[in-house]
Amino acid sequence: MTHSGVDVAGTGFTVLDRVYQDDVMAFEALGGSCGNVLVSLAMLDRAVVPVIALGDDAVGQCLIGEFERAGADTRYISRSEERASPVLAQKLDTGSGAHSFSFTCPETEEELPKYASIDDDQVRVAADIFESCLVFYADRISAPIVDAMERASRAGAIVYFEPSSIDDQDLFERAVTCSHILKYSSDRLAARLETVPLKDGAILVVTYGVDGLELRQGEQSKWSAAVQAPKVTDTCGSGDMVSVGIIDWIVERGRGTQSLAMDDLLEGVVAGQRLAAANCAYAGARGLFAKCGAASARRLLSADRELLAPVAAFSNA
Repeated sequence: MTHSGVDVAGTGFTVLDRVYQDDVMAFEALGGSCGNVLVSLAMLDRAVVPVIALGDDAVGQCLIGEFERAGADTRYISRSEERASPVLAQKLDTGSGAHSFSFTCPETEEELPKYASIDDDQVRVAADIFESCLVFYADRISAPIVDAMERASRAGAIVYFEPSSIDDQDLFERAVTCSHILKYSSDRLAARLETVPLKDGAILVVTYGVDGLELRQGEQSKWSAAVQAPKVTDTCGSGDMVSVGIIDWIVERGRGTQSLAMDDLLEGVVAGQRLAAANCAYAGARGLFAKCGAASARRLLSADRELLAPVAAFSNA
């Protein structure tokens, strides 16, 4: 493949998070797994191109503004007067760190606008980006998104797929078949993935909440215990921070699909776990980036594992 200078392209769940902290509206910020991963990587000075669909409204302008301030290339974000940009209400209990999400406004009980996929025209316009990026990220599927994933995979990009549900089995199997890294929650999808064929050499990142995660590749597996959070205010965004660490590690090393091995990837996993643990001290899915800046996040990702993650442990499963 030819790496044209685009480190990461991606599409999927990108919303405006409206955070209610202990039942009080506290702040709004770009959110959604795709949004969190892409904007965080852009803040870390990676060349990022989000390909998403938003409304031609104030929320859409707000989300684009966050991408622009982070340094992302926003030319492939489509806006339409026929749709409203998505908004997600997050209720946060800062005492326990627990959170919940809803597409119903807690103040008015009205339904909030929901996420919409990109369409075939957007895939066509962004085809050169999909076919020249180093990593392609997706956390939702539709026929156009799977088309984009397959284009990226055929061209040599590392396809990173982080599904949260399986709505269309045929599309899901196509998406999995072209994915090099498949990250999912054990309690949500493990049972349904048992019969889905994987791409040869694919690496699975199976998460187990606060306990840690398991890496699998072929017959090999390895456990990586979670890094203990120094303070827990909000656990939202923890999984996204792990993905940021993994993808940042891949980009840093310029790894192609031919050299992607589970043992190598572990370094990026642990870097992401360090970032996730530190992020828990702040409200919001990207609280660490918002309160401490990208330089702090970079130091955590780059730090010596022995010094900053004393409770991380590794063992062959």
